[in-house]
Amino acid sequence: LGLARGFLYAGTPCLVASLWPVKDDTTAQLMAEFYRALQTGLPVGVALRKAQQTLREIHPNPYYWSAFSITGDAARCVAI
Repeated sequence: LGLARGFLYAGTPCLVASLWPVKDDTTAQLMAEFYRALQTGLPVGVALRKAQQTLREIHPNPYYWSAFSITGDAARCVAI
């Protein structure tokens, strides 16, 4: 929470971060799906959940997709 709190105090409305070290290749897949979902106008929380569901189909082990969480306003929509 320390690093996230710093971002929130600095004015960041929403932060997506991992809770433990993650593999680069599967994180790249997850983030590609996440940004694809954001481009359709979904809120951050919904976009992350959709990306996690997509990655879960490819990698059923939660290690690969469950490390990421949202701190702040998960209902926020981001224009990309």
